Amino acid sequence: MPNAQETTRILRRLLASGMHARAQRLLARMRPADRGPVLSGLTPPEIRTVIDLLFEQHRAASTLIELPPELLPQVFDALGDQRLADIFQRLELDDRVQLVDCLDPERRDDVVGLLPQSQREELIQIEAYPESSAGRVMITEFVALDVQMTAQAAIDRIRAEGIDSESILYLYVVDDKSRLEGVVPIRRLVAAAPDTRVEDLMIRDPVFVQADADQEEVAQMVGRYNLLAVPVVDEERRILGVITVDDVIEVINEEATEDMYLLAGLSEEDRVFSPAHHAIRKRLPWMLLNLGATFAAAGVVGLFERTLDEIVALAFFMPVVAGMGGNGGIQALTVITRAIALGEIEFSSGLRAVVKEVSVAIVIGAVTGLVSGMLAWLWQGNPVLGAVLFVTMMLTMAVAGILGAVVPLTLKALGQDPAVGSGVFVTTLTDIVGFAAFLGIGTLMLDRLV
Repeated sequence: MPNAQETTRILRRLLASGMHARAQRLLARMRPADRGPVLSGLTPPEIRTVIDLLFEQHRAASTLIELPPELLPQVFDALGDQRLADIFQRLELDDRVQLVDCLDPERRDDVVGLLPQSQREELIQIEAYPESSAGRVMITEFVALDVQMTAQAAIDRIRAEGIDSESILYLYVVDDKSRLEGVVPIRRLVAAAPDTRVEDLMIRDPVFVQADADQEEVAQMVGRYNLLAVPVVDEERRILGVITVDDVIEVINEEATEDMYLLAGLSEEDRVFSPAHHAIRKRLPWMLLNLGATFAAAGVVGLFERTLDEIVALAFFMPVVAGMGGNGGIQALTVITRAIALGEIEFSSGLRAVVKEVSVAIVIGAVTGLVSGMLAWLWQGNPVLGAVLFVTMMLTMAVAGILGAVVPLTLKALGQDPAVGSGVFVTTLTDIVGFAAFLGIGTLMLDRLV
């Protein structure tokens, strides 16, 4: 199969020549996830034609859900309200919610109003849950079995309901009030004797989540217990829906992207296909904040202007101090932020992690400081300068380890995302401490340095 760029070129040529049948066959051979990069290279009229061709093959819905979020507005603009509604009603509920959320608010009501009444009611129920909650990503089709049911009766129920295979990774056992009692793996049901009761096959006290739980909690649970699906329940433990592993993978990708972007001071909406003006609007505030932080560090350097006038060699090694301290802080920050995201650490148990990161930073600071000090001595011929650089590197790296561990833990304790602005705070504070320590010690040792 040609790459995306070559496929886009071929597809555009077929569309321009009116060879829609061949274009349709080309699209049919592609996986839904592979159509996204191809569509990104088309014009709005071409996108409209491609969606029409996919719609005729009942492939438009599967393609749309695989597109990058930043590309969806461009595709939506190329389609009419009725065509969008026709595509949306073919989607699973969780996918439908995801695409509806990407619609322009001014257009949303018009498109949703064209959906069947049952689907509109489902959307209203799901949208009552908080954003990024378990209730927003669950599917409402699942198999619920009575505790008194036999294995054969359960299999007959599955056949009768004809539920999509995505929904029957597990079978959920409920009482007469629809409260979750247990779970039966499908393989256990198939292997059992026909007259075996479901109650004897089920795993009691199954893992579940509340509908208002954060979706990140669901991802952690799936990873911790090696599950393929997690039931979602209300406050009375009545089962409302199921979150399957494919949705969990999307959640993991979404949360990882969010943390990665926040560490870099980026908005999650800033993606590769986002318009340039959108990216500028999202990035500029963070860059201005970073600029202010940089001037704060420059202000610290300005306090030691006389020292730098007398010992110009100190200026040679300031980038070394800043670079090593910043890298050390980011390393500690990344490890701690990941541990928080995966539920491996909380603020109450963070002291051990802080001590470990500081210990690592001190050892690395000692080694890199020794190497830097020796090079400074050999370069400038002054052992005192080497000693100043050695002590500064150890101190700066220790502070970097402390900040990299404490800042995200503190933000978490305050109810904030530990990734928000952490990178800016850690690198700026590390630079300030590093410059102050290096130039301060240099000032104290000025006579010997001269």
